[in-house]
Amino acid sequence: MAGLLFLEHGVQKIAGWIELIGGALILLGLFSRIVAFICSGEMAVAYWMVHVTKGGLFPAVNGDDAAILFCFVFLYLAAAGPGPWAVNQR
Repeated sequence: MAGLLFLEHGVQKIAGWIELIGGALILLGLFSRIVAFICSGEMAVAYWMVHVTKGGLFPAVNGDDAAILFCFVFLYLAAAGPGPWAVNQR
């Protein structure tokens, strides 16, 4: 589900290539660990460089709870792996 939502965010943006391709790969379970790590890093950068500068440190104020949630969900996937239904298991 996180992959599908991330893919959806990528479709909305012109420069959302990491989100579009990363969301699709995570959804399918292809190269999940490395892709999840890259997507987690993108969300960390997005939070600290864009959202904190616009509205402060707290997600309720700066309006991007999703970036933090995606960051940590993908960091978990990078550490834990894709699961039994993934196309490739490593």
